[in-house]
Amino acid sequence: MLRFGILSTAKIARDVVMPAIQDAENAVITAVASRDVSKARALADRFGVPHAFGSYEEMLGSDVIDAVYIPLPTSQHVEWAIKAANAGKHVLVEKPLALKASQLDALIEARDRNRVVVSEAFMVTHAPVWHKVRELLKDGAIGELKHVQGAFSYFNRDAGNMRNIPELGGGALPDIGCYPTIATRFATGSEPSRVQAVVHRDPDFGTDIYASVKADFGGFELSFYVATQMANRQVMVFHGTEGFIEVKSPFNADRYGAEEIELANQKHNVSQIFRFPDSRQYRRQTEAFANAVAGEAAEIVTLESSVNNQRFLDAIYRAGEHDGWEKV
Repeated sequence: MLRFGILSTAKIARDVVMPAIQDAENAVITAVASRDVSKARALADRFGVPHAFGSYEEMLGSDVIDAVYIPLPTSQHVEWAIKAANAGKHVLVEKPLALKASQLDALIEARDRNRVVVSEAFMVTHAPVWHKVRELLKDGAIGELKHVQGAFSYFNRDAGNMRNIPELGGGALPDIGCYPTIATRFATGSEPSRVQAVVHRDPDFGTDIYASVKADFGGFELSFYVATQMANRQVMVFHGTEGFIEVKSPFNADRYGAEEIELANQKHNVSQIFRFPDSRQYRRQTEAFANAVAGEAAEIVTLESSVNNQRFLDAIYRAGEHDGWEKV
């Protein structure tokens, strides 16, 4: 059993990831850390966790954990991932891992020097729906892939929310733009060469609140938009010469409707529907990470893949500053 320590009491940890770790077959939570020990103790008690620490450093220095899950604000991810690696702990860190691809060089060095596993927590790469999309594309179910479309949006103008605070790594592209990029790269096994983009920022917050993106993958294009001040929507469509694959609720299982895939033929007739009523993508993420730590064959998001995804996002920001193509 891989023993996890939870580095902070963030909402995503409380509501989603901690229950998934406790549900996993090969992992358990043995400690929670917070800068307020009473908060750490309260959350530990809620999940029956034996140890609570009043500082992150104290937990990293303890021998009651083997790995940490880091759900801190984005601007602190790399800093604490490096500290955890230097303490000899394996690291599962919430997405997005960084705000610039160049920030990951030091983390890769710390991973290699300390011989630990470090992975970005892209739960979608562990979801059965995305493994099915990848399988359908590989099997030629829609012929030759020509275009991928995506959309991910929600409405949030809370000035106190980290998503609207630039200093904490807020913005549409870091928070949700990373999903169409990682999902397309995962499903197709391809990387973009150049991008065009329009990026709008909130005049009060300073964060990017809308981005419309076109990316050239060589054999096909990806076009998507993300927004933090538009009505809720999620969809991904893979369009080929012989049909298309439409992924419903592709990122937040069931929160944007039923999680399912429609496979349509060239005449737009739906030939098959694949439903995934209980994907447990966070549990699968935990178990894959624990298997990787144990030295077993496991598919996780490597730091090298994270670098490529962040380079993609970095290029989108640059492209948003001018007309025309920007090299990834």
